[in-house]
Amino acid sequence: MKVLDQKDGDNWTAYHADAVEVVSAMPDESVHLSVYSPPFASLYTYSASDRDMGNVKTHDEFHEQYGFLLTELLRVTKPGRLMSVHCMVLPTSKARDGVIGLTDFPGKIIAAAEAFGWIYHSKVTIWKDPVTAMQRTKALGLLHKQILKDSCMSRMGIPDEVLTFRKEGDNPERVTHRREDFPVELWQKWASPVWDDINPSDTLQYMSAREDADERHICPLQLEVTRRCV
Repeated sequence: MKVLDQKDGDNWTAYHADAVEVVSAMPDESVHLSVYSPPFASLYTYSASDRDMGNVKTHDEFHEQYGFLLTELLRVTKPGRLMSVHCMVLPTSKARDGVIGLTDFPGKIIAAAEAFGWIYHSKVTIWKDPVTAMQRTKALGLLHKQILKDSCMSRMGIPDEVLTFRKEGDNPERVTHRREDFPVELWQKWASPVWDDINPSDTLQYMSAREDADERHICPLQLEVTRRCV
């Protein structure tokens, strides 16, 4: 395993390395929970490396590469424990895909995970402001002028989703909580299938890419989403 950099702290270790290689080096059934946001096929191409899952030409090519991670994560995860995947439905474009529409990327992740032995456990939808998305992406379907011109091409905004999968088997270590630390009101809020209180800017942001060859932003996954999954 080639590690470009490694930092250690109190109960944590951070690797600057290939994720598949890092997981491949972990012992069997040693991981309690995985939370991550994979590259959304080619929507975000983080680097020019051939080893970058986002540096692909097709969705099939992405899922072929993604399968290596799913396999290793299943091996290292303890029985009955979870894997949470942050993703979203992806817009298609006339130039890249031939049509303007949507691709059910979360559905493909579910199919891929189940094919590698994961149990589909739960899903939460994370509300996103369609006005902010329109300003950022200039998506035709979100433009106000489009509903005035021809509303057949208008559409809703695209939320984020967190898909959670479970490894088959009985959990060897229960995760318990005290009522005073996890009151019923908080659980009812988090058990909602839609989270509408996530700050979209609450992300791990180190620096922005300035040139074409620069690696892009670290991850679009909000830190509060990670906290709730944990």
